[in-house]
Amino acid sequence: MYLRRSAAALAATTVLCALAAPLAAAAPAAAGKGADAGLYGEADPTYDGVWRQSLALLAQDTAGVTPAGKAVDWLAAQQCDDGSFASYRPEPGKACGEKTVADTNATSAAVQALSALGGHGKAVGRSVDWLKSVQNEDGGWGYNPGSPSDSNSVSVVIGALAAAGQEPAKTTSEKGDTPYDALLDLRLGCDAKAADRGAFAYQPDKKGVLAPNADATAAAVLAGEGDGFVVEPLEKDENEAPEALACGGGADGGKGPEDAAEAGAAHLADVLQKNDRHLMSALPGSEDQPDYGNTADAVIALSAGGHGNAARSALGWLEKHHGDWEEYAASPAALGQLVLAAHAVGADPRDFGGTDLVKQLNATGPEPAAVEDPKAQAGEGDAEDGGSTVTLISTIGAFLVAGIGIGILLSGRGRRKQ
Repeated sequence: MYLRRSAAALAATTVLCALAAPLAAAAPAAAGKGADAGLYGEADPTYDGVWRQSLALLAQDTAGVTPAGKAVDWLAAQQCDDGSFASYRPEPGKACGEKTVADTNATSAAVQALSALGGHGKAVGRSVDWLKSVQNEDGGWGYNPGSPSDSNSVSVVIGALAAAGQEPAKTTSEKGDTPYDALLDLRLGCDAKAADRGAFAYQPDKKGVLAPNADATAAAVLAGEGDGFVVEPLEKDENEAPEALACGGGADGGKGPEDAAEAGAAHLADVLQKNDRHLMSALPGSEDQPDYGNTADAVIALSAGGHGNAARSALGWLEKHHGDWEEYAASPAALGQLVLAAHAVGADPRDFGGTDLVKQLNATGPEPAAVEDPKAQAGEGDAEDGGSTVTLISTIGAFLVAGIGIGILLSGRGRRKQ
């Protein structure tokens, strides 16, 4: 997700350079200053400002951290009047215009974050309405409105719809197709090579051929389970092995999203096993190398399906090797992915192979309003208050912002709820 996000955003901006040129002409404010005082991270936010902010807020929420009010306000202020979000707007006080490049992925990530934090019902509703208004005829979404559907975009929108209390399977295009129709069109079925069956492609190539893509597969598995970035943590006894795509002997290969999620999970588990419990990146022009971000995504996807053994194994690799992820500690998106992966497995993000990921994440943005006592979060707090003890963090010269609640992301569950 992390590498694909940057590459896709750059590609989309290049294709739409005529529209984006006015935005590029005005250099964005330095992260953490001026209009960006509430932004996480110091890197240029042009391509991932909304995305990384959303992941950071979601990750903090799962870890019992109440974000600073200005961090939440920064995200909310990025929304356009029509409900959409661009990848980043350096001047959020100015209205969005025809040259503002709307981003379905950024919009969907923001929906998930604002839904989790609560108190932003109207903003979430506007974004959901906008997403529905730009749905492709095949039921899916591309990175930008009108672009061809791709597995990652369709999946993140499904997660947003679920987080907002919508029913993705009933969200139909004018043609009558659902997001799952678009997603299943991108799955490699029984006519593919045995090793590729169950995987998802990002998009068909110019000849219409589907090539397996681990990033797209992880995203599609999560969507097939009806989940967004935050999933219900694994129980200790959840160790179901995913079933590979059934082909031959009259088997139809599974037609529904849950069957597709199961087969996709089996493909992911197989690839992880072959690569020493992690995924590899294969970006054009670069040597293959460990893909930490997509390995984290795979952990979340496998956890969503209750595939504990495979998920825990991959998380163990991340715990051991995350320090090799270049500059991860300065990246809110990378840290957010690792925290969300730890949450999915039920691991402690404050002791991730000896690293306190939550502390590192908090350090990339404005000081949180409050941090829940980890022992209380684990159910070891005072019996009288039900383990809800909160440690307040003082801010010099200012009172803490009151009334910022910690919401719970309510997303539809797949086969684990049946």
